[in-house]
Amino acid sequence: SGQKVCYGGLKHSCYKLAYFQDLSRRVGFEEARQACEMDGGALLSVESEAEQQLIENMLQNLTKSGSGISDGDFWIGLWRSGNELATSSPCPNLYKWADGSISPFRNWYTDEPSCGSEACVVMYHQPTANPGLGGPYLYQWNDDRCNMKH
Repeated sequence: SGQKVCYGGLKHSCYKLAYFQDLSRRVGFEEARQACEMDGGALLSVESEAEQQLIENMLQNLTKSGSGISDGDFWIGLWRSGNELATSSPCPNLYKWADGSISPFRNWYTDEPSCGSEACVVMYHQPTANPGLGGPYLYQWNDDRCNMKH
């Protein structure tokens, strides 16, 4: 399930937001990716500042709609495979879009990505968290363990 929003004339004309208040319904990265593909889409590639702003506005509208949306990060389609750590490239350069997009746009939170065992990326959505060094944990990106439930 999820809320589908469509726009005319954009490269990605439709977006579907899936937010689960019930923690038991949240899923890991791979499950989220498969659910999007079964639905005929892909996990989100955010390819520009304008698209990032569009997504932020959609999340703000979802919050305003009285649906009770609270803390809960959202998977996006950015990840790195663990076997690339042996390369000489700096870790942040190893992240790729799951749908094959080559967009270089990134919106990392301060001090992210932390790399290590965290290889899949979320868009922060923690309105009740105390702000950190990079400000509120809202809409910037963070690498997380792929088996975390979001």
